Formats: sequence, structure tokens, C-alpha cells
Amino acid sequence: MESDPRVVLADDEARFRAHIRGALESGGFEVCGEGASAAQAVELAARHEPDVVLLDIHMPGSGIRAASDISRAFPQMWIVMLTHSTDDDDLFDSLRAGASGYLLKNTEPEQIPLALRGVLAGEAAIPRSLVTKILGEFRAPARQRFARRSANAAKLSVREWEVMELLADGLTTQQVAQRLFVSATTVRVHVSSVLRKLRVKDRQSAFDALRDD
Repeated sequence: MESDPRVVLADDEARFRAHIRGALESGGFEVCGEGASAAQAVELAARHEPDVVLLDIHMPGSGIRAASDISRAFPQMWIVMLTHSTDDDDLFDSLRAGASGYLLKNTEPEQIPLALRGVLAGEAAIPRSLVTKILGEFRAPARQRFARRSANAAKLSVREWEVMELLADGLTTQQVAQRLFVSATTVRVHVSSVLRKLRVKDRQSAFDALRDD
């Protein structure tokens, strides 16, 4: 008789964890470990070697960091994020870290075991509302306005790089936000982060640093 798929569940909200555990067990999964932080998630994955690891993104230590550590150490494990966040950076960083699924916490509980079974069968578990963002990311034309392999460029995240290239192309903050499906505030936050990382005071100085490095 085939055994139930085994899951490690990590989320710092104990009540939510209990809620999801009940849904998973009702759906034919064995929850073999529960944690409340990224460090605990990695430790539990190593100890129990589950089929799937279900991770909250914004728990202590970062679920994305845990996903990256687990995918490197245990490439055979499936990783699925479970989060409130629809932020582009969280989505793309999760996928780059090795996640095969990205479920929102407002997903109907009975749908979560179905989504995990899909992942185990090799399917991606991503809400339709987020698939459009992924398609847009891959369809966007490549730009080489700056020296991508420069030391300064290496300090930026992929999203920060995209924001700066679009701004250098002459788009306004609002246009960049619309192109990347984020808010104008998010664009400004990325720009501020770039200025801080490059230790410059304005956008033009940042453009110069990325070109001249």
C-alpha cells in the first residue's frame, strides 16, 4: 500500500499552521514536522526528508532563504511557498530559490492538498492571477543599457536592475510601475535601495555608476 506523501510545514503563525495541518491531513498528507522559522524549516527538512516543504515567506529568517538552502542541499524535495504576498519580488525570488509552487493564504484549504499533489506530479502550483506576471517577466525584451557583469551591477537584485534599465530608457516612475505590475511606491523603494547600494545621491549618478564601472 502506497504511503501518504510527507510534508514539512513552516509558518510563524501557530493557529494558521494548525489550520493548514488539518487541511493537509484531511487531504491524505502526513505532516511530519512543523516549524516557525527558516532555520527550523531547514533542520526539519534534513531530519525528516519529506516529499514537500511548505514555507511561509515572511517568517523569521526568510522563507525564501530557507527555500534556497533546502533546494541546494536536497534537490529532490519539492518546495511550495504559502504566503499573503503578491509582490513581484517575493514571487520571482521564490522561483529563483527553487520553489515549484506559490500559493496564497486565501486559497481554500481543501485546494492546498490538491495543489501539492499537482506539484508532486511535476506541475507548477501558481494562481492564475500571478501567472500573467511570470509571462510578462519572460516576454520582456532584454536590455543591455548597463554593463550587467560589472561590480556595481552585481550589487543589485534582478528587480532593481530592471527598474533602473526602464528608468534609463526614459520611462516615468508610474510607467515603470505599470510595466512591472507593481505600485509606484514599490518602484521608489527599489530606486532608494539602488542609491544606497551604489552610495550615490540621485538617479543620474546611479546611471553613471552602472555604465562606467
